[in-house]
Amino acid sequence: MNVVVCVKQVPDTTARKEFLPDNRINRAAVENVINPFDEYAIEEALRLKESQGGSVTILTMGPPSAEDSIRKALAMGADSGVLVTDPALEGSDAWSTALVLSRALARLDYDLVMTGMESTDARTGLVPAALAEQLKLASLTYASRVEIADGKVRVNRQIPGGYQEVEAVYPAVVSVVKGVNEPRYPSLKGIMAAKRKEIQKLGFSDLDLPADSAGKTGEKAKAVEVTPRPEKPAGEVIRPDSPEAAAGAIADFLQAHKFI
Repeated sequence: MNVVVCVKQVPDTTARKEFLPDNRINRAAVENVINPFDEYAIEEALRLKESQGGSVTILTMGPPSAEDSIRKALAMGADSGVLVTDPALEGSDAWSTALVLSRALARLDYDLVMTGMESTDARTGLVPAALAEQLKLASLTYASRVEIADGKVRVNRQIPGGYQEVEAVYPAVVSVVKGVNEPRYPSLKGIMAAKRKEIQKLGFSDLDLPADSAGKTGEKAKAVEVTPRPEKPAGEVIRPDSPEAAAGAIADFLQAHKFI
């Protein structure tokens, strides 16, 4: 079972974000980390490898610094990495990102393509489905459980109030939710081994794509305005004289805000 996991390097979720004049995040001004949702996809791929055999390859599109995210995945236990990096790709939207990844995947041997459910920077959740469309493969999204049996991949697809049982013949694209597993921490042995593992690097010219199909010239979605989130107002502290008064104050608050 050869699995390719598509991961993204994103700004640390706790960092204060700054925006460039074109309304994109200034990624150079903050610490960048592996997308937390993608760690669940990496872990699930490693578990499939442990139960089914095969290999796990990490595929990333990003600046040269995205190699750090690949190295972390390799330290977790992945076998190899592919980094697609080129200044021409800067500013790519979800659709052109999926297009670029699909062309990189055409150079790889895989049974499954796995991703996290979304990235913490854009949070569109569009890339997994767009990637499946580009590859002409089945798309199994929001998987809370993944099973391989009888030449098929079966998932429990998370929906409000429960889940759907969905299956498809592989190769297929599977995106997983946070609750699918608990990602492992890289061991010291894994960290040392990751330094020796291969990372193949591809440029835009290696993918045989039109010049206007990615980057700012290929975007189909454009951010036209960015509004900072308002500062969180200070909370109100009340000091009732008795438990009864406290209960009444809480009930009044809930009623005033239409919670009850």
